[in-house]
Amino acid sequence: MYPQLLRQRLVKNTLSTNARQIFSTALEDCSVQQAFSLKLRGEMTHGICALHLKGTLAFDLTHITKILIVAIGKAALAMLDAFLPICPIPAGCTLGGVVIAPSAALQPKPGFSYFTGGHPSPNRESFTGAQTALDLLASAASKDHGQTFCFFLISGGASAMMELPLDPDISLDDTISFHQALVGSGASISEINCIRKHFSAVKGGRLALAAGKMRHLSLLLSDVPAGQLDALSSGPTLADSTTIEDCRKILQKFSLPSQFAPSVQSFFASSQLPETPKPGDFQENIFLLLSSEDLEGAARRHAEYLGFTTFIDNTCDDWDYRDAAYYLLNRIRTLQLQHGRVCLLSAGEVTVQIPTSPAGLGSSQGSEAPGMGGRNLHFTLYCASRLKSDERITILSAGSDGIDGNSVAAGAVVDASTLDGVPDEALQALQSFDSFRLLNRLGATVFTGPTGNNLRDLRILLADSTD
Repeated sequence: MYPQLLRQRLVKNTLSTNARQIFSTALEDCSVQQAFSLKLRGEMTHGICALHLKGTLAFDLTHITKILIVAIGKAALAMLDAFLPICPIPAGCTLGGVVIAPSAALQPKPGFSYFTGGHPSPNRESFTGAQTALDLLASAASKDHGQTFCFFLISGGASAMMELPLDPDISLDDTISFHQALVGSGASISEINCIRKHFSAVKGGRLALAAGKMRHLSLLLSDVPAGQLDALSSGPTLADSTTIEDCRKILQKFSLPSQFAPSVQSFFASSQLPETPKPGDFQENIFLLLSSEDLEGAARRHAEYLGFTTFIDNTCDDWDYRDAAYYLLNRIRTLQLQHGRVCLLSAGEVTVQIPTSPAGLGSSQGSEAPGMGGRNLHFTLYCASRLKSDERITILSAGSDGIDGNSVAAGAVVDASTLDGVPDEALQALQSFDSFRLLNRLGATVFTGPTGNNLRDLRILLADSTD
């Protein structure tokens, strides 16, 4: 912990500086490396080779002759680097697998095939990586006699990074437009993932199904709401709790079929649309390494250290950004009156519905340049526009992966003075979904670079005494 003198200086910092400190410290405390070190332990003693999971059973690997690892998502590279030194590998055991990550590995591991998957839309390597993983699992399963073990290292973002339509006639371009329509629809992440699961050959439990009876364990870094782990990267190794009926209701709710390519429309309209694997179709073995609860817990500890009375409220998870802003601003105002120096934490994702007309965020249509930003930047800019000039309130919203939408920032931090002199520009930026350029010019953006982690977004609202 900090010496008392340094703590006093930190406490006296501006609310904006405090918010940035709370966010950065929470990220440090929830590093992938630290999570693996604290929660996994490899044993290789007296002829025993086992992997121990904190608080649960151990997995005996003594007689395993082949270990496969499929690492996918925004934290795939960090997870693999953290896991390999811990994983006990019996003498003579072969090691290999597939890695689908957002960037190329600086030091590729021998025996692994690497793919740079697209995000937020899939690319050609998303397709190739998914097919390679399916082929690897199917081949190993056909030859397995109880001596092969597969580890799935799963983090958020793999819904796009690893993709392969169930219908082989659906092209990559049609799949990209399908993903873009979902992201801009205003549907919650859980609703989007329900549709993705019923579209894909590797989601909704189908990746685990390809492993057959091979022993396997999924190690998860969650970027989904508590209790909805089958939505993480669209649940490639977990049985699906949603149904075809759920999927079709969501499609109609957001008028999505008309936005799909004809090949995708035909797929979802088919009476032969296959159902996803359900509980009991295969054995699930999962272990949660980190979630947004860990991120909030770390943020809370540091906020309290800085002298803030701290509250956690995730009520507005998956709400429209305007409703979430209204709710959280009213909540922090009430807490400020009751407690003075106060911190309100809220994890999860707000939704921003992007119009399909020209100049929407990520749009390639029309003569105007596409907007640059993401849900965190848009949310903070909107909040800044709703603050009164004399309010001593600061709002930070940022993604734990370090990248918000199509910008290079993680998010932004704003207060009542942020938009001084530029209210008209702020309104225009909101209307054109171009929040990054304005907030960056105003010095309000939060930069971390890609963190190699993904534990959802974190909103930090700070208020000081009105005395």
